[in-house]
Amino acid sequence: MEPVTADRLNEAGKVIAVHLSYASRAAQRGRTPAFPSYFLKATSSLSVTGTPVERPAGTELLAFEGEIALVIGTAARRVSVEDAWGHVGAVTASNDLGVYDIKYADKGSNVRSKSGDGFTPVGPALLPADKIDPAALRIRTWVNGELVQDASTTELIFPFAQIVADLSQQMTLHPGDIILTGTPAGSSVIVPGDVVEVQVDDEAAGLSTGRLSTPVTQGTAPFAAFGNQPKFTDADRIDAFGTAAAAGIAEPITGKSALTEDVKAKLLSVATATISGALRKRGLNNVSIDGLQATKGTRKVIGTARTLRYVPNREDLFKSHGGGFNAQKRIIDSIGEGEILVMEARGEKGAGTLGDILGLRAQVRGAAAIITDGGVRDHAAVAGLDIPTFFNSVHPAVLGRKHVPWDTDVTIGCGGATVQPGDIIVADSDGILVIPPHLAAEIADEVVEQERMDTFVFQRVGEGHQVDGLFPMNADWKARYNEWVAAGGDDDGE
Repeated sequence: MEPVTADRLNEAGKVIAVHLSYASRAAQRGRTPAFPSYFLKATSSLSVTGTPVERPAGTELLAFEGEIALVIGTAARRVSVEDAWGHVGAVTASNDLGVYDIKYADKGSNVRSKSGDGFTPVGPALLPADKIDPAALRIRTWVNGELVQDASTTELIFPFAQIVADLSQQMTLHPGDIILTGTPAGSSVIVPGDVVEVQVDDEAAGLSTGRLSTPVTQGTAPFAAFGNQPKFTDADRIDAFGTAAAAGIAEPITGKSALTEDVKAKLLSVATATISGALRKRGLNNVSIDGLQATKGTRKVIGTARTLRYVPNREDLFKSHGGGFNAQKRIIDSIGEGEILVMEARGEKGAGTLGDILGLRAQVRGAAAIITDGGVRDHAAVAGLDIPTFFNSVHPAVLGRKHVPWDTDVTIGCGGATVQPGDIIVADSDGILVIPPHLAAEIADEVVEQERMDTFVFQRVGEGHQVDGLFPMNADWKARYNEWVAAGGDDDGE
Protein backbone atom coordinates (compact mmCIF):
# COMPACT_ATOMS: atom_id res chain seq x y z
CA MET A 1 0.00 0.00 0.00
CA GLU A 2 1.21 3.45 -0.89
CA PRO A 3 1.99 5.82 2.00
CA VAL A 4 0.54 9.33 2.09
CA THR A 5 3.39 11.77 1.60
CA ALA A 6 3.64 15.54 1.34
CA ASP A 7 4.26 15.16 -2.39
CA ARG A 8 1.08 13.12 -2.74
CA LEU A 9 -0.90 15.80 -0.92
CA ASN A 10 0.33 18.37 -3.44
CA GLU A 11 -1.70 16.51 -6.08
CA ALA A 12 -4.96 17.55 -4.40
CA GLY A 13 -6.56 20.37 -6.33
CA LYS A 14 -9.45 20.62 -3.90
CA VAL A 15 -10.70 19.17 -0.63
CA ILE A 16 -14.46 18.72 -0.33
CA ALA A 17 -16.20 17.68 2.90
CA VAL A 18 -19.69 16.28 3.53
CA HIS A 19 -21.72 17.83 6.35
CA LEU A 20 -23.80 14.86 7.56
CA SER A 21 -23.60 11.33 6.24
CA TYR A 22 -23.73 8.93 9.22
CA ALA A 23 -27.04 8.05 10.85
CA SER A 24 -25.56 8.29 14.36
CA ARG A 25 -24.30 11.82 13.74
CA ALA A 26 -27.61 12.84 12.15
CA ALA A 27 -29.46 11.55 15.21
CA GLN A 28 -27.10 13.53 17.43
CA ARG A 29 -27.74 16.67 15.39
CA GLY A 30 -31.49 16.05 15.38
CA ARG A 31 -31.92 16.12 11.62
CA THR A 32 -31.56 13.67 8.76
CA PRO A 33 -30.81 15.35 5.42
CA ALA A 34 -32.57 14.25 2.26
CA PHE A 35 -29.44 14.74 0.19
CA PRO A 36 -25.77 15.30 0.95
CA SER A 37 -24.43 18.85 1.31
CA TYR A 38 -20.84 20.01 1.23
CA PHE A 39 -18.23 22.61 2.09
CA LEU A 40 -14.69 23.24 0.85
CA LYS A 41 -11.47 23.10 2.83
CA ALA A 42 -8.25 24.75 1.74
CA THR A 43 -5.61 22.38 0.36
CA SER A 44 -3.15 24.16 2.67
CA SER A 45 -4.97 22.47 5.58
CA LEU A 46 -3.67 19.06 4.45
CA SER A 47 -0.96 17.37 6.49
CA VAL A 48 0.54 13.93 7.06
CA THR A 49 0.56 11.71 10.11
CA GLY A 50 2.54 13.01 13.05
CA THR A 51 2.16 16.67 12.06
CA PRO A 52 1.08 18.77 15.07
CA VAL A 53 -2.02 20.96 14.83
CA GLU A 54 -2.30 24.24 16.70
CA ARG A 55 -5.31 25.27 18.71
CA PRO A 56 -5.41 28.98 17.84
CA ALA A 57 -4.64 31.40 20.65
CA GLY A 58 -7.78 32.72 22.32
CA THR A 59 -9.94 29.74 21.33
CA GLU A 60 -11.37 26.84 23.32
CA LEU A 61 -13.39 24.68 20.95
CA LEU A 62 -11.02 22.78 18.67
CA ALA A 63 -12.85 19.57 17.74
CA PHE A 64 -11.80 16.41 15.93
CA GLU A 65 -13.87 14.37 13.45
CA GLY A 66 -12.55 10.99 12.40
CA GLU A 67 -13.45 10.44 8.75
CA ILE A 68 -12.85 8.28 5.71
CA ALA A 69 -11.25 10.22 2.86
CA LEU A 70 -11.72 9.31 -0.79
CA VAL A 71 -8.88 10.13 -3.19
CA ILE A 72 -10.04 10.53 -6.80
CA GLY A 73 -8.14 8.33 -9.23
CA THR A 74 -9.60 9.29 -12.61
CA ALA A 75 -11.45 12.42 -13.66
CA ALA A 76 -15.19 12.32 -12.96
CA ARG A 77 -17.73 14.63 -14.61
CA ARG A 78 -21.45 13.87 -14.61
CA VAL A 79 -20.88 10.24 -13.76
CA SER A 80 -23.67 7.93 -12.63
CA VAL A 81 -23.93 6.40 -9.19
CA GLU A 82 -23.28 3.01 -10.78
CA ASP A 83 -20.01 4.20 -12.34
CA ALA A 84 -18.84 6.59 -9.62
CA TRP A 85 -16.83 4.19 -7.47
CA GLY A 86 -14.65 3.38 -10.50
CA HIS A 87 -13.34 6.95 -10.36
CA VAL A 88 -12.07 6.58 -6.79
CA GLY A 89 -8.42 5.61 -6.65
CA ALA A 90 -7.95 5.05 -2.93
CA VAL A 91 -9.34 5.63 0.54
CA THR A 92 -7.50 6.66 3.66
CA ALA A 93 -8.09 7.98 7.16
CA SER A 94 -8.61 11.66 7.83
CA ASN A 95 -9.38 14.06 10.66
CA ASP A 96 -11.69 16.94 9.77
CA LEU A 97 -10.55 19.35 12.48
CA GLY A 98 -12.42 22.59 13.14
CA VAL A 99 -12.40 25.44 15.63
CA TYR A 100 -15.94 26.40 16.62
CA ASP A 101 -14.92 29.71 18.19
CA ILE A 102 -14.70 31.30 14.73
CA LYS A 103 -17.48 29.34 13.02
CA TYR A 104 -19.97 32.21 13.37
CA ALA A 105 -17.83 34.39 11.10
CA ASP A 106 -17.89 31.92 8.21
CA LYS A 107 -21.62 32.36 7.46
CA GLY A 108 -21.86 28.61 7.00
CA SER A 109 -18.89 28.26 4.66
CA ASN A 110 -16.46 26.85 7.27
CA VAL A 111 -13.62 28.69 5.49
CA ARG A 112 -11.73 29.77 8.59
CA SER A 113 -13.14 27.37 11.16
CA LYS A 114 -12.14 24.31 9.12
CA SER A 115 -9.20 25.41 6.95
CA GLY A 116 -6.46 26.19 9.44
CA ASP A 117 -3.01 24.86 8.66
CA GLY A 118 -2.91 21.18 9.57
CA PHE A 119 -6.68 20.96 10.00
CA THR A 120 -6.96 18.08 7.48
CA PRO A 121 -4.43 15.36 8.30
CA VAL A 122 -4.72 12.27 6.09
CA GLY A 123 -2.99 8.90 5.97
CA PRO A 124 -0.84 7.16 6.83
CA ALA A 125 -1.52 4.62 4.05
CA LEU A 126 -3.74 4.57 0.98
CA LEU A 127 -6.03 1.58 0.48
CA PRO A 128 -6.65 0.77 -3.22
CA ALA A 129 -10.32 1.38 -3.96
CA ASP A 130 -10.60 -1.72 -6.13
CA LYS A 131 -9.39 -3.94 -3.28
CA ILE A 132 -11.89 -2.89 -0.61
CA ASP A 133 -15.63 -2.97 0.02
CA PRO A 134 -16.78 0.64 0.52
CA ALA A 135 -19.94 -0.56 2.26
CA ALA A 136 -18.04 -2.54 4.91
CA LEU A 137 -15.29 -0.24 6.16
CA ARG A 138 -14.65 0.33 9.84
CA ILE A 139 -13.54 3.73 11.14
CA ARG A 140 -12.16 4.27 14.63
CA THR A 141 -10.83 7.29 16.49
CA TRP A 142 -8.81 7.40 19.69
CA VAL A 143 -7.98 10.37 21.92
CA ASN A 144 -4.97 9.73 24.14
CA GLY A 145 -5.40 6.01 23.52
CA GLU A 146 -9.10 5.90 24.46
CA LEU A 147 -11.48 4.72 21.75
CA VAL A 148 -14.07 7.47 21.15
CA GLN A 149 -15.47 6.63 17.70
CA ASP A 150 -16.14 3.17 16.29
CA ALA A 151 -18.48 2.94 13.33
CA SER A 152 -19.08 1.16 10.06
CA THR A 153 -20.00 2.45 6.63
CA THR A 154 -23.09 0.26 6.90
CA GLU A 155 -24.70 3.21 8.73
CA LEU A 156 -24.02 5.71 5.97
CA ILE A 157 -27.04 7.73 4.91
CA PHE A 158 -25.37 8.41 1.55
CA PRO A 159 -23.13 5.75 -0.02
CA PHE A 160 -19.73 6.94 -1.21
CA ALA A 161 -20.71 6.40 -4.85
CA GLN A 162 -23.68 8.73 -4.47
CA ILE A 163 -21.45 11.45 -2.99
CA VAL A 164 -18.95 11.18 -5.88
CA ALA A 165 -21.71 11.15 -8.51
CA ASP A 166 -23.50 14.07 -6.89
CA LEU A 167 -20.41 16.26 -6.75
CA SER A 168 -19.53 15.40 -10.34
CA GLN A 169 -22.80 16.93 -11.54
CA GLN A 170 -21.43 20.43 -11.12
CA MET A 171 -17.66 20.12 -11.02
CA THR A 172 -15.00 17.92 -12.48
CA LEU A 173 -13.31 15.82 -9.86
CA HIS A 174 -9.65 15.56 -10.82
CA PRO A 175 -7.12 12.91 -9.87
CA GLY A 176 -5.74 13.69 -6.43
CA ASP A 177 -8.84 15.56 -5.23
CA ILE A 178 -9.91 14.51 -1.74
CA ILE A 179 -13.45 14.03 -0.44
CA LEU A 180 -14.02 13.80 3.33
CA THR A 181 -17.12 11.67 3.78
CA GLY A 182 -18.44 12.81 7.17
CA THR A 183 -18.02 11.62 10.74
CA PRO A 184 -20.08 9.31 12.96
CA ALA A 185 -21.17 10.28 16.46
CA GLY A 186 -18.44 10.64 19.05
CA SER A 187 -16.45 13.64 17.87
CA SER A 188 -15.69 16.17 20.58
CA VAL A 189 -13.32 18.88 21.80
CA ILE A 190 -9.58 18.32 22.19
CA VAL A 191 -7.00 20.40 24.05
CA PRO A 192 -3.25 21.02 23.79
CA GLY A 193 -1.38 17.90 24.85
CA ASP A 194 -3.98 15.53 23.40
CA VAL A 195 -3.12 13.09 20.61
CA VAL A 196 -5.86 12.07 18.17
CA GLU A 197 -5.54 8.90 16.09
CA VAL A 198 -7.83 7.76 13.28
CA GLN A 199 -7.77 4.40 11.47
CA VAL A 200 -9.78 2.90 8.61
CA ASP A 201 -9.94 -0.87 8.03
CA ASP A 202 -11.45 -3.32 5.61
CA GLU A 203 -11.30 -6.19 8.03
CA ALA A 204 -12.56 -8.80 5.57
CA ALA A 205 -9.80 -7.85 3.10
CA GLY A 206 -7.20 -7.58 5.84
CA LEU A 207 -6.32 -4.01 4.83
CA SER A 208 -5.70 -1.06 7.16
CA THR A 209 -4.55 2.51 6.79
CA GLY A 210 -2.72 2.32 10.10
CA ARG A 211 -3.22 5.04 12.68
CA LEU A 212 -3.21 8.64 11.56
CA SER A 213 -1.71 10.53 14.49
CA THR A 214 -2.20 14.24 15.20
CA PRO A 215 -0.77 15.84 18.35
CA VAL A 216 -2.43 19.05 19.55
CA THR A 217 -0.32 22.08 20.52
CA GLN A 218 -1.19 25.56 21.80
CA GLY A 219 -0.89 28.46 19.37
CA THR A 220 0.54 31.74 20.63
CA ALA A 221 -0.33 34.26 17.90
CA PRO A 222 -3.65 36.00 18.73
CA PHE A 223 -6.28 36.90 16.15
CA ALA A 224 -5.55 40.37 14.80
CA ALA A 225 -7.92 43.20 15.64
CA PHE A 226 -8.75 43.86 11.97
CA GLY A 227 -10.63 40.54 11.69
CA ASN A 228 -13.36 38.64 13.50
CA GLN A 229 -12.49 37.65 17.05
CA PRO A 230 -13.18 34.24 18.59
CA LYS A 231 -16.55 33.86 20.28
CA PHE A 232 -19.13 31.15 20.68
CA THR A 233 -22.64 30.47 21.94
CA ASP A 234 -23.97 27.56 23.99
CA ALA A 235 -25.19 26.06 20.71
CA ASP A 236 -21.66 26.20 19.28
CA ARG A 237 -20.32 24.60 22.44
CA ILE A 238 -22.86 21.77 22.24
CA ASP A 239 -22.03 21.21 18.56
CA ALA A 240 -18.31 21.11 19.32
CA PHE A 241 -18.61 18.67 22.23
CA GLY A 242 -21.32 16.60 20.55
CA THR A 243 -23.87 16.72 23.39
CA ALA A 244 -25.05 19.24 25.94
CA ALA A 245 -23.95 16.98 28.78
CA ALA A 246 -20.40 16.74 27.42
CA ALA A 247 -20.38 20.52 27.01
CA GLY A 248 -21.38 21.02 30.65
CA ILE A 249 -24.68 22.62 29.64
CA ALA A 250 -28.04 21.58 31.07
CA GLU A 251 -29.79 19.33 28.60
CA PRO A 252 -32.86 20.95 27.05
CA ILE A 253 -36.07 19.16 27.87
CA THR A 254 -36.79 16.76 25.04
CA GLY A 255 -39.21 13.92 24.67
CA LYS A 256 -36.57 11.34 25.51
CA SER A 257 -35.27 13.15 28.57
CA ALA A 258 -38.80 13.97 29.77
CA LEU A 259 -40.18 10.47 29.26
CA THR A 260 -38.47 8.84 32.22
CA GLU A 261 -39.53 5.39 33.34
CA ASP A 262 -41.48 7.00 36.21
CA VAL A 263 -43.31 9.44 33.93
CA LYS A 264 -43.97 6.69 31.41
CA ALA A 265 -45.43 4.38 34.05
CA LYS A 266 -47.72 7.11 35.38
CA LEU A 267 -49.01 8.11 31.95
CA LEU A 268 -49.61 4.47 31.03
CA SER A 269 -51.59 3.91 34.24
CA VAL A 270 -54.35 6.37 33.33
CA ALA A 271 -56.79 6.84 30.49
CA THR A 272 -56.06 9.33 27.73
CA ALA A 273 -59.32 11.02 28.70
CA THR A 274 -57.73 11.90 32.05
CA ILE A 275 -54.59 13.20 30.33
CA SER A 276 -56.74 15.23 27.96
CA GLY A 277 -58.35 16.95 30.93
CA ALA A 278 -54.96 17.89 32.37
CA LEU A 279 -53.87 19.31 29.01
CA ARG A 280 -57.11 21.24 28.69
CA LYS A 281 -56.55 22.83 32.12
CA ARG A 282 -53.33 24.24 30.68
CA GLY A 283 -55.10 25.74 27.69
CA LEU A 284 -54.13 22.98 25.25
CA ASN A 285 -57.36 22.08 23.51
CA ASN A 286 -56.04 20.96 20.13
CA VAL A 287 -53.61 18.18 20.97
CA SER A 288 -55.56 15.11 19.85
CA ILE A 289 -54.92 13.29 16.59
CA ASP A 290 -58.43 12.55 15.39
CA GLY A 291 -60.28 10.25 13.04
CA LEU A 292 -57.94 7.25 12.94
CA GLN A 293 -58.46 3.50 13.19
CA ALA A 294 -56.15 1.18 15.11
CA THR A 295 -54.80 -2.25 14.24
CA LYS A 296 -54.40 -3.23 17.88
CA GLY A 297 -57.66 -1.94 19.27
CA THR A 298 -57.35 -1.06 22.93
CA ARG A 299 -53.62 -1.63 23.36
CA LYS A 300 -52.08 1.46 24.97
CA VAL A 301 -48.89 2.88 23.51
CA ILE A 302 -46.52 5.65 24.51
CA GLY A 303 -43.36 7.02 22.92
CA THR A 304 -41.59 10.03 21.46
CA ALA A 305 -42.44 11.33 18.02
CA ARG A 306 -40.37 11.10 14.88
CA THR A 307 -42.08 12.89 12.02
CA LEU A 308 -42.44 12.40 8.27
CA ARG A 309 -44.17 14.81 5.91
CA TYR A 310 -45.66 13.96 2.52
CA VAL A 311 -46.56 16.61 -0.03
CA PRO A 312 -49.16 16.18 -2.80
CA ASN A 313 -47.79 14.15 -5.67
CA ARG A 314 -46.21 16.03 -8.55
CA GLU A 315 -44.66 13.74 -11.11
CA ASP A 316 -41.37 15.58 -11.53
CA LEU A 317 -40.90 15.84 -7.78
CA PHE A 318 -41.75 12.21 -7.23
CA LYS A 319 -39.11 11.34 -9.79
CA SER A 320 -36.48 13.27 -7.83
CA HIS A 321 -37.68 12.52 -4.27
CA GLY A 322 -39.82 9.39 -4.42
CA GLY A 323 -37.40 6.70 -5.49
CA GLY A 324 -34.39 5.10 -3.88
CA PHE A 325 -33.59 5.74 -0.24
CA ASN A 326 -36.28 8.41 0.05
CA ALA A 327 -37.47 10.29 3.14
CA GLN A 328 -39.95 7.55 4.05
CA LYS A 329 -37.33 4.81 3.96
CA ARG A 330 -34.69 6.95 5.66
CA ILE A 331 -36.77 7.69 8.73
CA ILE A 332 -38.05 4.13 9.08
CA ASP A 333 -34.49 2.84 8.77
CA SER A 334 -33.30 5.23 11.48
CA ILE A 335 -36.22 5.09 13.91
CA GLY A 336 -35.17 4.08 17.39
CA GLU A 337 -36.38 2.03 20.32
CA GLY A 338 -39.54 3.49 21.84
CA GLU A 339 -40.08 6.10 19.12
CA ILE A 340 -43.38 6.59 17.30
CA LEU A 341 -43.43 7.43 13.62
CA VAL A 342 -46.05 10.13 12.95
CA MET A 343 -46.86 10.90 9.31
CA GLU A 344 -48.54 13.93 7.79
CA ALA A 345 -50.53 12.80 4.78
CA ARG A 346 -53.11 15.60 4.75
CA GLY A 347 -55.94 13.16 5.54
CA GLU A 348 -55.62 11.76 2.01
CA LYS A 349 -57.36 8.38 1.75
CA GLY A 350 -56.52 7.62 -1.88
CA ALA A 351 -53.10 5.97 -1.41
CA GLY A 352 -51.11 4.02 1.09
CA THR A 353 -48.42 5.70 3.19
CA LEU A 354 -47.17 2.44 4.69
CA GLY A 355 -47.09 -1.22 3.76
CA ASP A 356 -46.16 -4.45 5.46
CA ILE A 357 -42.42 -4.41 4.66
CA LEU A 358 -41.75 -0.95 6.06
CA GLY A 359 -44.09 -1.66 8.96
CA LEU A 360 -42.04 -4.73 9.76
CA ARG A 361 -38.81 -2.73 9.49
CA ALA A 362 -40.15 -0.21 12.01
CA GLN A 363 -41.10 -3.07 14.31
CA VAL A 364 -37.64 -4.65 14.04
CA ARG A 365 -36.08 -1.26 14.80
CA GLY A 366 -38.05 -1.17 18.07
CA ALA A 367 -40.56 1.55 17.21
CA ALA A 368 -43.47 1.77 19.64
CA ALA A 369 -46.15 2.58 17.03
CA ILE A 370 -46.89 4.07 13.63
CA ILE A 371 -49.44 6.84 13.14
CA THR A 372 -50.57 8.19 9.77
CA ASP A 373 -53.53 10.33 8.82
CA GLY A 374 -53.31 8.72 5.37
CA GLY A 375 -53.91 5.18 4.18
CA VAL A 376 -52.20 1.85 4.67
CA ARG A 377 -51.83 -0.89 2.09
CA ASP A 378 -51.30 -4.60 2.77
CA HIS A 379 -53.75 -4.03 5.61
CA ALA A 380 -54.08 -7.65 6.71
CA ALA A 381 -50.30 -8.03 6.93
CA VAL A 382 -49.87 -4.69 8.70
CA ALA A 383 -52.59 -5.61 11.18
CA GLY A 384 -50.83 -8.94 11.75
CA LEU A 385 -47.62 -7.22 12.86
CA ASP A 386 -47.03 -6.76 16.56
CA ILE A 387 -46.44 -3.01 16.21
CA PRO A 388 -49.66 -0.96 16.63
CA THR A 389 -50.55 1.14 13.60
CA PHE A 390 -53.08 3.98 13.55
CA PHE A 391 -54.40 4.97 10.13
CA ASN A 392 -57.12 6.83 8.26
CA SER A 393 -58.07 4.35 5.56
CA VAL A 394 -57.11 1.24 3.65
CA HIS A 395 -56.05 1.60 0.03
CA PRO A 396 -54.17 -0.71 -2.37
CA ALA A 397 -52.23 2.05 -4.18
CA VAL A 398 -48.62 2.93 -3.40
CA LEU A 399 -47.85 6.40 -2.08
CA GLY A 400 -46.77 7.72 -5.51
CA ARG A 401 -50.41 7.94 -6.55
CA LYS A 402 -51.04 10.81 -4.15
CA HIS A 403 -47.86 11.60 -2.21
CA VAL A 404 -44.21 12.59 -2.45
CA PRO A 405 -42.18 11.70 0.68
CA TRP A 406 -40.65 15.08 1.37
CA ASP A 407 -38.89 15.66 4.68
CA THR A 408 -38.36 14.23 8.12
CA ASP A 409 -38.03 15.37 11.73
CA VAL A 410 -39.89 18.63 11.12
CA THR A 411 -43.06 20.05 12.64
CA ILE A 412 -46.08 18.48 10.95
CA GLY A 413 -49.87 18.32 11.15
CA CYS A 414 -51.46 14.91 11.62
CA GLY A 415 -55.16 14.28 12.17
CA GLY A 416 -55.75 17.94 12.98
CA ALA A 417 -52.97 18.22 15.56
CA THR A 418 -49.53 19.77 15.37
CA VAL A 419 -46.74 17.32 16.18
CA GLN A 420 -43.10 18.25 16.70
CA PRO A 421 -40.16 15.84 16.76
CA GLY A 422 -39.71 14.70 20.36
CA ASP A 423 -43.30 15.32 21.45
CA ILE A 424 -44.67 12.58 23.69
CA ILE A 425 -47.47 10.56 22.11
CA VAL A 426 -49.97 8.55 24.18
CA ALA A 427 -52.67 6.51 22.53
CA ASP A 428 -55.39 4.11 23.63
CA SER A 429 -58.98 3.27 22.72
CA ASP A 430 -60.09 6.80 23.67
CA GLY A 431 -57.74 8.46 21.19
CA ILE A 432 -54.26 9.78 20.49
CA LEU A 433 -52.77 12.69 22.44
CA VAL A 434 -49.71 14.88 21.91
CA ILE A 435 -47.96 16.01 25.12
CA PRO A 436 -45.33 18.78 25.00
CA PRO A 437 -42.22 17.35 26.71
CA HIS A 438 -41.81 20.23 29.17
CA LEU A 439 -45.25 19.45 30.65
CA ALA A 440 -44.87 15.68 30.87
CA ALA A 441 -43.67 15.34 34.47
CA GLU A 442 -46.24 17.65 36.05
CA ILE A 443 -49.06 16.17 33.98
CA ALA A 444 -47.99 12.64 34.94
CA ASP A 445 -48.17 13.50 38.65
CA GLU A 446 -51.49 15.27 38.26
CA VAL A 447 -53.24 12.58 36.23
CA VAL A 448 -52.32 9.80 38.66
CA GLU A 449 -54.02 11.77 41.42
CA GLN A 450 -56.96 12.62 39.17
CA GLU A 451 -57.40 8.99 38.17
CA ARG A 452 -57.45 7.98 41.84
CA MET A 453 -60.09 10.64 42.57
CA ASP A 454 -62.13 9.43 39.60
CA THR A 455 -61.92 5.87 40.92
CA PHE A 456 -63.23 7.01 44.30
CA VAL A 457 -66.11 8.91 42.69
CA PHE A 458 -66.95 5.99 40.39
CA GLN A 459 -67.17 3.64 43.36
CA ARG A 460 -69.42 6.03 45.30
CA VAL A 461 -71.76 6.51 42.34
CA GLY A 462 -71.89 2.74 41.99
CA GLU A 463 -73.01 2.59 45.60
CA GLY A 464 -75.93 4.87 44.78
CA HIS A 465 -74.64 8.30 45.87
CA GLN A 466 -75.85 11.29 43.86
CA VAL A 467 -73.26 13.23 41.89
CA ASP A 468 -74.16 16.64 43.35
CA GLY A 469 -71.40 17.49 45.78
CA LEU A 470 -69.48 14.37 44.82
CA PHE A 471 -68.51 15.28 41.27
CA PRO A 472 -66.75 17.61 41.77
CA MET A 473 -66.17 16.86 45.45
CA ASN A 474 -67.27 19.31 48.09
CA ALA A 475 -65.42 19.68 51.41
CA ASP A 476 -67.26 16.78 53.04
CA TRP A 477 -66.55 14.37 50.21
CA LYS A 478 -62.97 15.60 49.94
CA ALA A 479 -62.45 14.71 53.61
CA ARG A 480 -63.89 11.24 52.97
CA TYR A 481 -61.63 10.91 49.94
CA ASN A 482 -58.54 11.77 52.00
CA GLU A 483 -59.52 9.12 54.55
CA TRP A 484 -59.98 6.63 51.71
CA VAL A 485 -56.52 7.39 50.36
CA ALA A 486 -54.97 7.12 53.83
CA ALA A 487 -56.63 3.73 54.24
CA GLY A 488 -55.10 2.48 51.01
CA GLY A 489 -57.76 3.50 48.53
CA ASP A 490 -59.32 0.09 48.18
CA ASP A 491 -62.11 -0.09 50.76
CA ASP A 492 -65.80 0.26 50.08
CA GLY A 493 -65.91 3.92 51.12
CA GLU A 494 -68.51 3.41 53.88
